[in-house]
Amino acid sequence: MIEISPTQRRALRAAAHHLKPVVSISQKGLTPSVLAEIDRCLKAHELIKLRLYGIDREVREALFLEICSALDCAEVQHIGNLLVLWRENPKDATPQKSAPAVRRKAEPATKKQAAARSETRSQKR
Repeated sequence: MIEISPTQRRALRAAAHHLKPVVSISQKGLTPSVLAEIDRCLKAHELIKLRLYGIDREVREALFLEICSALDCAEVQHIGNLLVLWRENPKDATPQKSAPAVRRKAEPATKKQAAARSETRSQKR
């Protein structure tokens, strides 16, 4: 689990204020698929909100600690049914750029298509 300073926590809370929850945890609790989804969201966004449905207060605290220890992220805020998590993206993980899209060459036109094109071009002039 990552420890953050109070000033950093304050800045992260302010940044998370406008965020909407990206992961919801409900009746089945913390399953491996939910952990994987939280991990994907942390890799994509660094700062995320979670919403908990129908989970008691004591269990929420334990769940918060379990998520943070399993995914090596920091506890930013816990208010009611909302949890805010933060994990810094690795510096060396640069997004790979995809190859630029190559435009296909136009297929050779039939005599009819060529005539229709030349007719529409002459009408535009």
